[in-house]
Parts: sequence; C-alpha cells; structure tokens
Amino acid sequence: MRRAIADPGFRFESGAPWLDLLATVGGAYGPDPVERMRGLPELVEWLDHEHLTPQTPPVEADVAAARELRELLRPLVVAAVAGSPVSSDGVTALQPWLDGGTAPRPVVVDGQLALAPPPTVRAALGSLARQAVEFLADPEHIRLGACADDDCHMAFLDPAGKRRWCASGICGVRARVRKHRART
Repeated sequence: MRRAIADPGFRFESGAPWLDLLATVGGAYGPDPVERMRGLPELVEWLDHEHLTPQTPPVEADVAAARELRELLRPLVVAAVAGSPVSSDGVTALQPWLDGGTAPRPVVVDGQLALAPPPTVRAALGSLARQAVEFLADPEHIRLGACADDDCHMAFLDPAGKRRWCASGICGVRARVRKHRART
C-alpha cells in the first residue's frame, strides 16, 4: 500500500505562530518528512501570513535561522506534549534567540492599535522563541495536543482537550480512509 505524502503547503491550524513554525516540516515523525520552508520565497510567505514581516527584507541566511529555531523548539514541545522532562542543554540553546528578540512596539495605524513590524527576521524569530518559552513554562502548557496520526504528530493548542487530529480534513480523513480500507 502506498504511503500518504505530507502536503507540501504550509499549515496554519496549530493555534499559535510558534507552533506553526514547527509545522513547516510535514510528516516530521514519519519516514519521509517534507520541508515546507524550502527557501527564501517560502520564508517570506510564512512571515507574511504570521504578520511577522520584518522591516529589513529577509535574506537566504534567515531561512537557515528559521529552521534552526524550529528544530530547537521541537524537542521542547514534544516533551511538553508527552509530559516528559526537558534537557537543560535544549533550553540553554534557546537563550541567544531570546536575547535577539525585541519587545512588541505598539503603533497606531489608521486610528487602530497595532504592533510595529519587527526590525529583522532574527527579531521576529526571537519573539516566537519568547512566546514558546513563556507558554511551555506556564502550567497551561497542558493545553498542547498532538495529531494522532503516527507520521504527523503536529502539535497544536487544544484548550478543550478533545482535539484528535491536526486537521480533520487532512489527517482525520486519512485515518478514516485507512480504517475503512482495513474493514473492507
């Protein structure tokens, strides 16, 4: 039987931009992960969607930086979902990202309160790192869930504790199709 291939498009169903960063790899826990942030155009698209477009245009090195932060956050999120301990080394590795973040700066745009764009991609990523650490260090981190699909396991916010799939229209449908095929 042919395995389902992870959708190469971005996923934004996690409930938080820092979790959406983790979803820039599809099927991360399966045999054939799919890199969704393949280059600069995808990074720009992702930042735009997350309202993190920096004042300074992104450069190719920023793609590697985003991937690096993503992979530093992944084991912390996996540990939080599983209720497992985290390593001090993993937390220490985040410190340069936290130091590189900037506090949000409020501005008025068309008479409405808004946040000024981050000055650089590094600052935007630093703010994502700070959001992740603040959430994961809070007792509310128990609101994290993970997709029940063995190849996906995409992390998401699950305030009610009832969500089973990252997206019922993707992994949920695949699971129902597998179950149906197994019965027939």
